[in-house]
Amino acid sequence: FVVSDRKMKTYPAIGFFLVLVVSYGSSENSSTPQGCGLDLLPQYVYLCDLDAVWGIVLEAVAGAGVLTTLLLMLVLLVRLPFIKDKEKKSPLGMHFLFLLGTLGLFGLTFAFIIREDELVCWARRFLWGVAFALCFSCLLAQGWRLRRLLGRGQSPSGWQLAGLALGLALVQVIIASEWLILTVVRDGRRACGYEPMDFVMASIYVMLLMVLAAGLSFFTLCGKFKKWKKNGVCLVITLFFSLLIWVAWMTMYLFGNAELQRRDRWSDPTLAIALVSSGWVFVIFHAIPEVHCTILPSQQENTPNYFDTSQPRMRETAFEEDIQLPRSYMENKAFSMDEHNAALRTAGFRNGSLGSRPSAPFRSNVYQPTEMAVVLNGGTIPTAPPSYTGRHLW
Repeated sequence: FVVSDRKMKTYPAIGFFLVLVVSYGSSENSSTPQGCGLDLLPQYVYLCDLDAVWGIVLEAVAGAGVLTTLLLMLVLLVRLPFIKDKEKKSPLGMHFLFLLGTLGLFGLTFAFIIREDELVCWARRFLWGVAFALCFSCLLAQGWRLRRLLGRGQSPSGWQLAGLALGLALVQVIIASEWLILTVVRDGRRACGYEPMDFVMASIYVMLLMVLAAGLSFFTLCGKFKKWKKNGVCLVITLFFSLLIWVAWMTMYLFGNAELQRRDRWSDPTLAIALVSSGWVFVIFHAIPEVHCTILPSQQENTPNYFDTSQPRMRETAFEEDIQLPRSYMENKAFSMDEHNAALRTAGFRNGSLGSRPSAPFRSNVYQPTEMAVVLNGGTIPTAPPSYTGRHLW
């Protein structure tokens, strides 16, 4: 009886412990967002939270942008040995830098989807301006290249284009580094403790690059080498949409979110949407057309386009120099020339009882077949057509 009594006292304790475990698991499961696992850190909740769909949508769009950018870089690497045209090979370094900056925009989007901490805020403040500065520097160098191609037909060298893009982007690296050093290291403030106006003011140099590239892009629409104007049109469209995106996100980030009393909740989505939108504008309107133009086989410059009336006419050569004419035609031609000279000397001839008939230059009174007519008739001189006015003299 003692043993059974102890067992009866032990079972309620085990049951109470199981109830506590189940209740704890259910309470933890209820606090976990829908779509996320139990072991996920709270910092990465927006990557899988079905209640906050904006994070999942931006994550998918940014991931697709990363794959597309990597694919374009791979295509350029594979086709690099087959590009022989100097005008298409010189900007390859600049194109790789542009794709690298676009890849940085898509990757930085994830830093604005996850919740902020000190390391994430360091990445946000430094990489935002640097990635955009690299992209707009490449667009500015592209405008300079197209202007040279349209005006002179020659592109700047590859090291000049890549050097210009890297040099302009390096200025933003210095600006972002100084901003972090002065506010975080010297003053000892948190990396996340910045105002929206400070974030925008740190991107003034990026806005300057964007405006300069947009102004230069309009000069790429005029020039005597018209085959590069399509690239200029793509550049204008890219910078036009970039200006619209920047005006929209700055308006919402500085004023719109505060007016709607959603500043704390909508600040990160606003910046993430700006990154994804700018990245896809760069890919669709600039990267894909430029890669397609680079890998496309160039037309032979010496091949005349017979349907282009703007080209000068080819030099006309003698027909006998190109085509070997039949022997009978050459003899008939010599005979006609002798008869023509004789008619000019006598200025007339007699024909029996008809008396004298006035003579005229040979080619104006007698049907003279063309060289092509002789060739098509097998080398014999055809008869005069019925509509010929001098048929009665034949």
